[in-house]
This record gives sequence, structure tokens and C-alpha cells, in this order.
Amino acid sequence: MSYSTIVYQQKETIVTITINRPNKLNALNALTLKEIHTAIKHAEEDYSVRCILLTGSGEKAFVAGADIKEFSKFNQVEGTQLATKGQQLVFDCIENLNTPVICAINGYALGGGLELAMACHIRIASENARFGLPEVSLGLIPGYGGTQRLPQLIGKGRALELILSAGMITAEKALLYGLVNSVVSLENLIPTAIKLGKSITKNSSTAISAAIYSVNAGFDVNKNGYEIEKESFGNCFGTSDFKEGTQAFLQKRKPNFN
Repeated sequence: MSYSTIVYQQKETIVTITINRPNKLNALNALTLKEIHTAIKHAEEDYSVRCILLTGSGEKAFVAGADIKEFSKFNQVEGTQLATKGQQLVFDCIENLNTPVICAINGYALGGGLELAMACHIRIASENARFGLPEVSLGLIPGYGGTQRLPQLIGKGRALELILSAGMITAEKALLYGLVNSVVSLENLIPTAIKLGKSITKNSSTAISAAIYSVNAGFDVNKNGYEIEKESFGNCFGTSDFKEGTQAFLQKRKPNFN
């Protein structure tokens, strides 16, 4: 499968999806969103893939925002459709994916770029990374889930400060806020993400999917996270991974999950 704006690479059980528009600081346009969706679903449907790594090309930006030229003349209806389609196609899709997605943030993560990073399950940043939601400076607000996910991650007050000021924060402050899981040097970013990915892929894929579903349920006002957890916990007992995992523990050996 060939792509124009992303690079899809698989090594063993980990797929790396690189947003590849360096001349545009990897800005998101309609084609890029479509290709990210296609690549994500392709990886999800490939049973040999146990973890997805999402990053940007170059050393300046992960994703420096959306491609403003594409929607600068949109009306209200078109704007609503833009947000709705984007959320369904990419952002909500990633958040609810059964396969864990690690975001390796290699520079600016602004606007839609930060929203894309926040949709991922785990975020690792390079020291040169910068984060912000500058939409209000364009007469807009974040439209790909930014007003919802940012408060969940860093709290309402800090989220409103960042959104309303249209400012940027450093990787160190993002770590302090809990926006990212860790900060490493740029040269160690991908190796660190791959190392984490490998540690995840050693575990049960069915249990990992259940854990993602249960954690997400706790942030869904239409779901009872505790009830989802109990149901998902019980369902695990009917899986071959549960049998293998418990037998391996009792036999003092490493489990062999399919």
C-alpha cells in the first residue's frame, strides 16, 4: 500500500507511521488525515501488529497544526463537518483503537498536532518539543477534541490558560503538567518509544485491548467505568491468553501470547 503524505513501516510487531510533509511542518490536510486513518486501520487489522508508533518527519515538528489554506473560506456548516469528520476518521479512531498507540513527539505539536498527540494512548516528547492550541488567535477553537482531552490530561485551569492564551509550553512543562509521559533527547526519542513498545508487545493483546476500553470508559459520560471494568475483567477469564498467562506464572516461565 502506497501513501503520499505518510510513511508506513513495520519491524517485527511494531508499526511506525511517520507523517511526512516536512516542508509544511507536517501540517494536517484532508489527504493526510485520510491516509493516517487508512494506515491505522490497516495496522489494527494486521494480527502481527501489536503496537503502533506515530511520529513526524524531520527535527522541527511532529505536526505544527492543520493546513489553514484548506478551510480558510469554510462556512459554519462546512466547519462543523470538518470537525465531525476529522474526529471520527482519526482522533476518536486512535483513542478507541484496540492496539496501543505511542506518540513520539519530535518538535512542534500545535493545534491539530497536539490534538493528534492527545488522542494517542501514550506520549513521549523530545526536549525540543513545544505544545500549544493557538486556535483562538485565528478566531477558532480546537475542533479535534482539544477542549475535551486537554482538561482530562492537565486539569481545567491549566487547559483554559493554554487554550485562551494561545501560548506554547516546553516539553519540561508538558511533563510537569502530565501532558506527556516522558521527555528524552531527540536522538533517543524513537529508540525510547520502540523500547516501550517492545515491553508492551510482550503482554496479552486481548488484556491490553480490554484495559484501553476500560480506561476510556471512565472518561465517557455515557458509560459506567467501574461496570465496564468488571465486565471486561470477567471476559478475560474466557480467553486463551488468561490460561497461558496463569499457567506460565505457575510454571515459572515466560508466557507465550499469540
